[in-house]
Amino acid sequence: MTPPPPPHLERIRLTGTPTGRSVRLAEFGEEIDPLQREQLLAYGLSGAQSITVLQQRPMTVVLCEHMELALERDVAQHIWVEAE
Repeated sequence: MTPPPPPHLERIRLTGTPTGRSVRLAEFGEEIDPLQREQLLAYGLSGAQSITVLQQRPMTVVLCEHMELALERDVAQHIWVEAE
């Protein structure tokens, strides 16, 4: 008998993640420029790292690898995350 597939983790936009919640990067939306994507990865915004949402207004601020990153809403809304 084949085991059931692992449960699908629900992906949500970073802008929809409640303050204080820790998540992991699922993917960057195609709307994010490739150069900006590289910059975000260089700052540690990757699936391997825990990302904690510190605030959502006026900008989305996250803690990643002991570094706070402030993201404009236009960028944060195209970042998809999953619960840890």
